[in-house]
Amino acid sequence: MDQKTPKDATREAAAEQGSTQQGAVRTALVVLAVCFMLAVLGRGLSESFTVFLKPISENFGWDRAQVVSIYSLTWLVSGLTAPLVGRLFDHSGPRIVYALGLLLLGSAFLIAGHARALWQFQLSIGLCVGIGVAFIGNVPNSILLGRWFGPKLPTAMAVVYSAMGGGVLALLPASQLLIDHLGWRETYQVYGLVALGLLVPLLLLPWRTFAAGSPHVAKRTDPDFIDNGWTLLSAMRHHAFWALFSTFFFTAVGMYCIAAQIVAYLIDAGFPPLLAATAWGFSGVVLVFGMIGVSALDGLIGRRPSVLLSYAISILGIFLLWLLQYYPNIVLLTGFVVCFGSMMGSRGPLITATAMKIFQGKRMGTIFGTISIGSGLGSALGSWFGGIIHDLTHSYNPLLAFALISVVLGMIPFLVVPALRR
Repeated sequence: MDQKTPKDATREAAAEQGSTQQGAVRTALVVLAVCFMLAVLGRGLSESFTVFLKPISENFGWDRAQVVSIYSLTWLVSGLTAPLVGRLFDHSGPRIVYALGLLLLGSAFLIAGHARALWQFQLSIGLCVGIGVAFIGNVPNSILLGRWFGPKLPTAMAVVYSAMGGGVLALLPASQLLIDHLGWRETYQVYGLVALGLLVPLLLLPWRTFAAGSPHVAKRTDPDFIDNGWTLLSAMRHHAFWALFSTFFFTAVGMYCIAAQIVAYLIDAGFPPLLAATAWGFSGVVLVFGMIGVSALDGLIGRRPSVLLSYAISILGIFLLWLLQYYPNIVLLTGFVVCFGSMMGSRGPLITATAMKIFQGKRMGTIFGTISIGSGLGSALGSWFGGIIHDLTHSYNPLLAFALISVVLGMIPFLVVPALRR
């Protein structure tokens, strides 16, 4: 009988290890693809409201602030639900969390197709969609991807955050076309059926394998890692917690007070409705490059310079949008979409990675979910205040000034807070 030499045993062990690593890589890519598709669906369906804003307003004769309150409630509820999502993910795993998200989204859009009063839209598109988006959004995706990508989490999150762009690109023009041909009620029915139809294949995925994470990530954990036993209460006593919270909050205020009304703004500036929806939809293309570009710069020039550069580009985008109302042309429109659209959420992966590095530990899901409340609150208050400002002034200029100030305030923590400057 042949006996194995030590060299043969070493080769076999290396081959087995290599096969295991390849399997883990394949599984990690599948997990990334699933998170990406869920994020596309969640962000695309929620952001599609910017196309529904004008037809719903004209159908019921509601003012801008009333209609935008629906969109504001979506992001308020999404932000407030984030800690619950993190806790539920830690306790029950991804299958339950993602399934509940799709169930809520599908049901909400079916109900919205029959809504007759403002409170019915607020209950369906506001409350239920907000919770649904949180359940298939960045908090569960960040936790799940962290188990598979480890130190490469910023790159993985950049791909998932770019799903916002993919959702906007796919669903905004599609929404306008469906509304033109079917009507806004029937379009909501279609979206509800699609979301519920995806629930069955989602449940059939191997979630136990996905939830287990990669053994190689565990082996490559940062040697300097120390679980300091962070709890939500101890994290809230740390200045970095509130710095990250305020960055999420003010940045979201500035970006979403514009995003909620951008299609209506472009139409009022003289662009045809389909062109306005398609132009803002193409922000999804440039967002992918913005996400990946800012994350790549993080490795080249450092996190703080990368984040500050992204804020500078956002500010330039706001200036170009201001010019558009006076000089509505394709050149300025393209410049705005490239600058503002590419940075819409581009800082998210880096802020997420920063939070997970500072507060790493068993309760990361709950802590990061609570920090994410800042984003939800900012998105809600920004879009709502934007609607109020437009109704009070009948002008977009005060709204743009408000957005500019908010974006600058979102940038300040990276200038002055020591934990974010490193």
